[in-house]
Amino acid sequence: MTPSSNAPHSNTDLGPRPAANEPASRLDERSMDRAAGVLLGAGAGDALGVPYEFRPSMSDTKRPEMKGGGLGPFAPGEYSDDTQMQVCIAEVAATGVDLRTAEALDAIALNFLRWYGAGPADVGNQTRSILGNTMRGKGTSPSEVMLNVSRRHAAANPNNSAGNGSLMRTGIVALAYLDDVKAMAEAAILVSELTHADPDCADACVLWCSGIRTAVLDGTFDGVRAGLELLPEERRAVWAARLDEAEAHPPRHFERKNGWVVAALQAAWSAITRTPVPEDRPEGGIFAAQHFQLALEAAVRTGHDTDTVAAIAGALLGARWGCSAVPQAWQNKVHGWPANTSTDLVRLAVLTARSGKEDGDGWPSAPRVRTPLSSGRAFSARHPRDPDLVLGNLALTEYTGPAPVDAVVSLCRVGADPILTGTDVEHVRVWLVDKSGANNHLHFTLDQAAREVLRLRREGKRVLLHCVAGRSRTPAVAAIYSALAYDMPPVDALREVNRVLGNYWTLPNHPEMLDAVFELAGEEPQRAALPAATTRPVA
Repeated sequence: MTPSSNAPHSNTDLGPRPAANEPASRLDERSMDRAAGVLLGAGAGDALGVPYEFRPSMSDTKRPEMKGGGLGPFAPGEYSDDTQMQVCIAEVAATGVDLRTAEALDAIALNFLRWYGAGPADVGNQTRSILGNTMRGKGTSPSEVMLNVSRRHAAANPNNSAGNGSLMRTGIVALAYLDDVKAMAEAAILVSELTHADPDCADACVLWCSGIRTAVLDGTFDGVRAGLELLPEERRAVWAARLDEAEAHPPRHFERKNGWVVAALQAAWSAITRTPVPEDRPEGGIFAAQHFQLALEAAVRTGHDTDTVAAIAGALLGARWGCSAVPQAWQNKVHGWPANTSTDLVRLAVLTARSGKEDGDGWPSAPRVRTPLSSGRAFSARHPRDPDLVLGNLALTEYTGPAPVDAVVSLCRVGADPILTGTDVEHVRVWLVDKSGANNHLHFTLDQAAREVLRLRREGKRVLLHCVAGRSRTPAVAAIYSALAYDMPPVDALREVNRVLGNYWTLPNHPEMLDAVFELAGEEPQRAALPAATTRPVA
C-alpha cells in the first residue's frame, strides 16, 4: 500500500444512483437507511432473544447478550426461525414481484418447504403442522395446498390457531408496497394465511406492516395506530383497546401469553413505546438512536418467546431508526440460514424497497461497486499516532496481493463480497453517507466507527480505514479515534490527520461532519482553526 501524490479532492458516494433508464427512487438516503434496517433489525432482535427463549422474564437491571445457545443451540449472533422464514419471503420480495400473485405465493410456499425440509432447529408448533401437512397434501400448486391446509386448521381450531408465527416474519412485506398501502394490507393477509389464517393473525400483520411502512417513509411510529383504518370496521375498536393495553403495561405483563399473536404484538409495542428515547448528548455518549438497542433489550426481558417478540419489535425499530442505528457489534455478529450475514439482510431489504432494481453501480448486489474517478489512484497514509492504522481510499481496496492488514473498516459502500478477496480479513461496514443532511444519526455513526477501530487495534489487528476518496469520512473517524485512544483535543487530532494526508482534504467543506468531531468531544466547533481544502488534480 503505497501513498500516491495524486489523491483526489472531491468525494462522491452520495447515496444510490438510479439504474440506466430508471427514474430515481423516491426514497432518499435517510429513508433508504431505514428500509435497510427492517430485515437487519428483525435479525438482530431474533439473535438477541435466542439465548433466552422460554425462560422467565428478566429484571430491568439485566442486559441481554447476543451470546447464542437457546434451542439450537445457535452460535452467537445466529438468528432463528423468525428471521429464517422472513428470509424465505424476502428472497421472493427482492425480485420486485407482486406478492399477491399466485406465482409469488408459490415461490414463498416452496421456500418455506425447502427451509422446513432442511430440518431447522426451532419451528413453531402451528407452522410445523401446516408445513408438514402441506408436504403430504395434493393440489394444483404449493401455495394452494398450503392455504387450504392453513384455513382448515384455523376452522378446526378456532381457539388455538392465532400463533405469532406469521407476525414474526411479516416486516419485509411492507417494503414491497411503500407506494400502495391497500396492496400492502392485501399482501400481508395472504402471506400470513399461508400458515396462520386466523383473523387475529391477519390483523396483526396489517397493523405491523402499516407501522413499518410509515416508519420507513416518515421516520415515526405513527403507522401502527394509523393501520387501524385498514382493518375491518368491526375489529378496529378491539385492536385500539389492545394497543392501549400495551402502552399501559410493561412488556413482561404479556409474558405468559406471548405465543399468541395478540400478546406478542402487545409485548413488542409495549417495549417500543414504553422505552424512553434518549435525548441526544453526544459528548456523554448518549444518542437518540440508542432507542433501537434499549427497546430491543426490553423486548427480550419480556421472557418466554423472546426471540419472536424481539424479532417483531426489531423490524419496526429498524424501520424507524435505520440500519445505521443497529449497534456495530451486533451488525458484525448477525448471521443465519441459509448463509446470510448482515450485508445479505440489508441487500434483500434494499432490493425489496427498490422493487428489485439495483442502482447504476449495481448496488446492493454487485460483488464490488464501481470505484469512481474521484477516488483517484490508490493511496495510503499511516495514522499520525498509530502506524498500524492505515488511512486510505476505495481504490486501495482493489489490492489483490497478500493482505497487508488484518481488518478493514469501510465508511462507504464497497459491494456484497468481502473486502480484499481471498483473504481472512475482518470487515466492518459502516453506513455513513458523505452528504450533508443525509445521515440519520451522524454523531452515533461516527462514534461507532471510531470505537470499532479502537476495538480492532486493542485486539492487535492492523487496520485499514477508508472511504471513497479518503478525504472527509476517513479523517473524521481517524480524528475521533485519536481523541478516544490518545485523549487528544479534536482540533489537534484533526490537524495531525490532515498533515499525514498531505494537507489536502475536503472535511472543512463538510461542516456538519466537521462539527460532529468537536461535538463528540464536548467542544464548540472550530471551523476557522482548520485550513481550507487544498485542490489537486485527479490523476
